[in-house]
Amino acid sequence: MSKTVKSVTSPKKFILGQHLLRELAQYTKIYGDHAYVICDEFILKRAEEEAGHSFAAEGHKSHFAKFNYEATQEEIDRHRAEVRKLGVNVIVGIGGGKTLDTAKATAYYEHLPVVIFPTIASTDAPCTALAVIYNTDGSFDHYLFLPSNPDTVLADTAILAAAPTRFFVAGIGDALATYFEARACYNKNGDNLVNLKPSLAGLGLAQMCYETVLEYGLQAKIAVDQGISTPAVENVIEATIYLSGVGAEAGGLAAAHAIHNGMTAVPSLHHAQHGEKVVFGLLTQLVLENAPKEDLETVIQFIKQIGLPLTLKDLGLDKFREEEWRKAAEQACAKGDTMKNMPHPVTPEDVYQAIIAANALAEYYHD
Repeated sequence: MSKTVKSVTSPKKFILGQHLLRELAQYTKIYGDHAYVICDEFILKRAEEEAGHSFAAEGHKSHFAKFNYEATQEEIDRHRAEVRKLGVNVIVGIGGGKTLDTAKATAYYEHLPVVIFPTIASTDAPCTALAVIYNTDGSFDHYLFLPSNPDTVLADTAILAAAPTRFFVAGIGDALATYFEARACYNKNGDNLVNLKPSLAGLGLAQMCYETVLEYGLQAKIAVDQGISTPAVENVIEATIYLSGVGAEAGGLAAAHAIHNGMTAVPSLHHAQHGEKVVFGLLTQLVLENAPKEDLETVIQFIKQIGLPLTLKDLGLDKFREEEWRKAAEQACAKGDTMKNMPHPVTPEDVYQAIIAANALAEYYHD
């Protein structure tokens, strides 16, 4: 493909507001009249009541299914079988990133439209034409590149602000890396998440994402500590879900997410959130880039300010085992991953040493 083919891709609709769950059928009815709703367990009963009433009021059928905790191929295949058996015509995902990726993948394989309803603003997964597939042990398996973005994404700020602050802050961490990865990919003229070239618009959206979380992140975090939504919260949700998703997809990923994927090989980090691990991946990327001190200190001070984990110990690492981290470094440089979008060649040995250096820097700035 020509090196000049660039892209900007996005959900057909991104809706930001409150009390959208009770109006769900208003957003699915243009796609179908029989919904299959994949839900996280914690919101399943509420979704059955509120969204179920919405479907019934429209005279539509609905079926609610619990997500079984991990976005594996086996889980996707389980839902596909149910979808075919029930004869549904629209898929809905309600929950966290893995639930939403499962809904996206199920819809893709069954050639159905998909409506995405995140319950936590912890990643930019809702907007992307991408699903991250894991193994049953929680380790990263592969990216599933989808031909199109979700048909509609509904960001209910009341629900997102009521979620635990840790998830909200993890989303800020994921978004924090967007600009630096897009910048690296743009400078390399690498491949973005739809396997085209990064666009100026993608880089611009990624930069707007970074500026928004720096400007509003702290006051938004303080509001979410109280379980309330404010204009700052809305701005940050737009940044973490939409600007980050579209910015990453059009601008591309680089070392930070590749290192996150490598870190899934470290068992004691399995309880860390996606965005928390991406933040450490970002610090490692900045070391690999030999980034200016100003960039490094701005990122580290912001991480501390909003309460993200900074060191590997903060992330929950019980002990640094060289064999685990060499495996993580190897996996971060896997052929199909996004380390290839770094402006210069990076080897597993480079990554391993950068991880150690990034952690030492984090410990230096920790207090």
